[in-house]
Amino acid sequence: MNHRIPPLNALKTFEAAARHLSFTKAANELFVTQAAVSHQIKSLEDFLSIKLFIRRNRTLLLTEEGQAYSFELKDIFNSLQDATDKLLIKTNKGVITVATPPSFASQWLVPRISQFSVEHPDIDVRIQAVDKSEGFLTDGVDVAIYYGKGTWPGVISEKLHSEFFTPMFSPLLFSRDTHFYTLKELRNQNLLHDCSREMWKSWLKKFDVKGINANQGAVFSHSMMVLQAAALGQGVALGNTVLARPELEAGRLIAPFEEKLESNNAFYVVSNKAHHDLGKIVAFRQWLLSQVDEDEH
Repeated sequence: MNHRIPPLNALKTFEAAARHLSFTKAANELFVTQAAVSHQIKSLEDFLSIKLFIRRNRTLLLTEEGQAYSFELKDIFNSLQDATDKLLIKTNKGVITVATPPSFASQWLVPRISQFSVEHPDIDVRIQAVDKSEGFLTDGVDVAIYYGKGTWPGVISEKLHSEFFTPMFSPLLFSRDTHFYTLKELRNQNLLHDCSREMWKSWLKKFDVKGINANQGAVFSHSMMVLQAAALGQGVALGNTVLARPELEAGRLIAPFEEKLESNNAFYVVSNKAHHDLGKIVAFRQWLLSQVDEDEH
């Protein structure tokens, strides 16, 4: 028996146009022109010898046959997606897009991402630095790094590092040879702030440090900027021990005090529930957690 099936591109175009009831929106979704959508719809109607759309008062409507066909195709495309997802669950191949705050990307992820590529050469990593704390796990993003308390609807999150904040500064800030420092010496130093002055205020209150004005000093919008300013000797930052690791290990910053304030927030690796078990996502998540484990031992 000779089965005649319309071209897949025409079916995909029709499904998008029927879902949006708009050739323009379908064209935007498929990254083609409106004229290309019109051409695909006409070719499908010619193939089927059936009218699928009608225009009425500048409104696009489905015919009765078009509506029934659209309903059937929706289930078919969903089944194709499910079959693809089931296949990919068993593989560690493909492209993985990771969205992360800029400071986490530059200070923690980027310096070690080559290790993941060595361990998983079949997975092509794409990193997007997104300047907001959460909410960027979109359809085009497989994994995200969120900063917060770990409770976000519709996603699965796993905690990476616990965060601690402690004063950090350049070893050149104090003109002396000794490595002994006291909290009292912070009184005469310029304070550097990450996003707001609240963290310094909380730290000073927690450890009952008097005589220091937390309302002075520059405020920076990103952690990497405040750490850079501290490394250049511009003042004392209340640094995040996770993000400051490269500067501390290189000796550009020192953190001589035992007084460390644990944050209520932390970095989490986040993925959508529907895609949590995809092979490439599992591989990346496990690698991230192994990196954290190495940091803590």
